[in-house]
Amino acid sequence: MPLALPDCPRQPLHTRSIRVQSYARQDGLYDIEAELIDVKGYDFVKFGQTHPAGKPVHHMHLRLTIDADYNIVDAQAAYDAAPYGEHCTAIAPDYADLKGMNLLRQFRQAVKERFGRTAGCTHMTELAQVLPTAAVQTMAGRRRQQAQANPDQRPFQVGGCHALRTDGPVVREHYPRWYTGPEANAAAGSRPDGSAPADGAASTDSFIHTT
Repeated sequence: MPLALPDCPRQPLHTRSIRVQSYARQDGLYDIEAELIDVKGYDFVKFGQTHPAGKPVHHMHLRLTIDADYNIVDAQAAYDAAPYGEHCTAIAPDYADLKGMNLLRQFRQAVKERFGRTAGCTHMTELAQVLPTAAVQTMAGRRRQQAQANPDQRPFQVGGCHALRTDGPVVREHYPRWYTGPEANAAAGSRPDGSAPADGAASTDSFIHTT
């Protein structure tokens, strides 16, 4: 369902576009490529020259190469547009320091500590912050295969968001084995082995939801 129509006329001011695409590599690793573009909806004067509407103010790229455990084994940053030219883009090589971090283990905090304020680029750092959930989606197909091979392991997404809470209707319908709501005991009595729903631990970062 889309948003309700605005209740008064509006003028576009700013558009930020973030695009993330991931790839499986032939060497068994994965590339996650992110792009951020900022444009204004109006012309403005910048350092004595007119910057036209629609021309990017910021346009940057970030590629992480990760392994199956979300460890970053390589990182590259690049710029197509930045407001202060080479003074902005000079920071790009520093983002190689993302190598060695893990996308699901305090990644956002580690990025903030390493690249906060004058140690990094505000927008490149912000772009990095969207990558943990993109990485989880990247591995969704792999996890489905693992779930089929190991049906006794609780699905990664169960307990990861409000819709997938273990006592909620979605888990009751689609993942009944892991349901812990009021009807769980009654359902256990109807199982051939009389077992209760298992409470197997999800990933340490199960706050990240995927489907």
